[in-house]
Amino acid sequence: MRRSQSSLISDGAYLLLFIFSFVAIVYMAGDPDRYMYNIIFLNAAFLIAIITYFTNVTAGLILNILFIFGYGTFTLYRTVVEGAAVSAQNYVWLVLTPLLTLITWMITMANKRLQEDNERLRQLNQSLATVDEHTDLKNNLSFQKDATVFMALSQRYKMPLTLLIVSVKYWDEIKRMISRDQMTQTIYTVSQLSQTSIRTNDSLYMLNADNPTWGMLLFTDREGANVVVDRLRQRARELNETEGGSRFKVELILKIGAVEYSPEETPTPLEFIVQARKQLEYDV
Repeated sequence: MRRSQSSLISDGAYLLLFIFSFVAIVYMAGDPDRYMYNIIFLNAAFLIAIITYFTNVTAGLILNILFIFGYGTFTLYRTVVEGAAVSAQNYVWLVLTPLLTLITWMITMANKRLQEDNERLRQLNQSLATVDEHTDLKNNLSFQKDATVFMALSQRYKMPLTLLIVSVKYWDEIKRMISRDQMTQTIYTVSQLSQTSIRTNDSLYMLNADNPTWGMLLFTDREGANVVVDRLRQRARELNETEGGSRFKVELILKIGAVEYSPEETPTPLEFIVQARKQLEYDV
């Protein structure tokens, strides 16, 4: 509803701006004797509108008060000194200038609301998104949901479940040595390497995209997980020895931690991750 109101205000403000421009053109064309005065007042009106757009409506109101005071002084001077008659034309810019400021404020307010709505929707989309945008892997939110189901299945059917946490050693130093594109390519390559190292019924997740950390839920015990660990290390070594290593200009060394699910020690998905990260710290 708010978004519709903002769009309506914005559309109405732009329509009023067109009407204002039309009225100003017709008025100035119909009074060629005061052409220079009208040009000056029109420029002043647009200057106040521009300042209002980039500041706030309070600044616009203050400038309009100063304009009205200055315009009134100018009109009084022409009346007293030059003997000019006061007519309806003397009041036109007293109406048009505040009107242009009001239109500008409406545009600014509508744009600000639309930007706020856009930012709110972007943050909401990030919080609800279940896939990492760079690797197309399931993210932390998906892990929380899947792990809850897998842990319940493991406990009910007595199936072993192991969580593997994988990260790149010396990542903070590596990202200073390579470009952003190479960094993205490195993350994607490690993701593909991890994906091809597990079975189709196992799940791979991107738990942290800023400091790349992958999670793997494996339906196997700790000894079976060691097979996956050895496979990952072997493929990382092969990658470093082939053209991939030279392409990244760094040697990719994986840190891997693994912990088997236990209802007593890892009752929740978050605790599951915490225990696996502790094992990751021992892999030096």
